[in-house]
Amino acid sequence: MASGPSFLRKPGKIHDTAAVPRRIRCENIGKFTRGAPWRISDLHDRDTDLLIWITKGQGRVNIGGVLRGYGSHNAIFLPAGTLFGLELTPQSLASVIEAPAGMMELPKRQPEHVRCRDSLAQAELTAEIEAMSREIGRDRLYLTDSLEAHLRLATVWLRRQIAEGAADRPKDTATQRLARRFSDLVVREFRSDRVMADYAGALGVTPTHLTRVCRAASGKTAAEIITERKLYEARVMLGQAEPPISGVAEALGFHSAAYFTRFVQSHTGQTPSSLRKRALTTGRA
Repeated sequence: MASGPSFLRKPGKIHDTAAVPRRIRCENIGKFTRGAPWRISDLHDRDTDLLIWITKGQGRVNIGGVLRGYGSHNAIFLPAGTLFGLELTPQSLASVIEAPAGMMELPKRQPEHVRCRDSLAQAELTAEIEAMSREIGRDRLYLTDSLEAHLRLATVWLRRQIAEGAADRPKDTATQRLARRFSDLVVREFRSDRVMADYAGALGVTPTHLTRVCRAASGKTAAEIITERKLYEARVMLGQAEPPISGVAEALGFHSAAYFTRFVQSHTGQTPSSLRKRALTTGRA
């Protein structure tokens, strides 16, 4: 029996989009994105665990290639290595807790979407986030110990919500399962030179079927998902002084810097060098 394309059998590595924090972070969504909405809205994955607490607004979130709606007082847990993108409106209010992978201990390492309707429970998580923000702002002795204690309490809150049935888990379908498998593969392989047809072959489906499934599950084609993930990483890497643009291109599977330049310019309207200059000047790519 054939074992499938070799690149599917390679051990996966989670690719980050930001350095793993030395300690726990807790910020409002504006500070977390550094004023650049693409940092949370465009499809990407991280080496860290995220707990996003939305207290106002509604919109859509793509988790593992599956699009769903969210509303006020929704908590979204995203373990490290989860492909996601969170759409926010100008009216949205949200906070983010970021922690090293595995520090938020849940029975299952899987994304969770909690729709919290109990006002007391809403106040409990908000209080923990406010306490963490105060601790970070004051930067007192034993800050790490304090943040870890509050993180454990936030994790207990999440586990309770899941146990009490507040987690939104839509009925699983074949479309969603394939979309999630594809998303996991993108997380592992987006830095390679593989094209959409290669991903389809690795998953044992035709490119047409994969495109149809991804569009049904997320509103994006398979090719668009790969492109968005590559572009996100390109913008992050161009936000730093090194490596040179040719090195960024090579790291993302482009065979020439010229092709990489055309790729970036066609999707952002700017060349890699202009993006880097702006990023280094203003702190945002």
